[in-house]
Amino acid sequence: MATNNRFSDGFNVNRSMLTTGVLLGGVGALLTMAGAVLAGVALATAGRDYVRRMDTPPTERAARAMQQARAASLAGLEAWRSETSSAN
Repeated sequence: MATNNRFSDGFNVNRSMLTTGVLLGGVGALLTMAGAVLAGVALATAGRDYVRRMDTPPTERAARAMQQARAASLAGLEAWRSETSSAN
């Protein structure tokens, strides 16, 4: 009974089993974190390779889309202005 602790209400705890369980839980948590890091690195590497193989870099695509949006906005504004000035 040296490995058991008795509390005032008669609740018995096997210390060696509890210690083993806590240690195994800690090891499991460390392995889970290591697995998550490895999966993250694999995904980041795959994403980087995908972007490198693209014909048009994402920054250039975004700049082109912004330019097209500005041109469309200005064309719409100009059409609205010409419509409102011809109505007066």
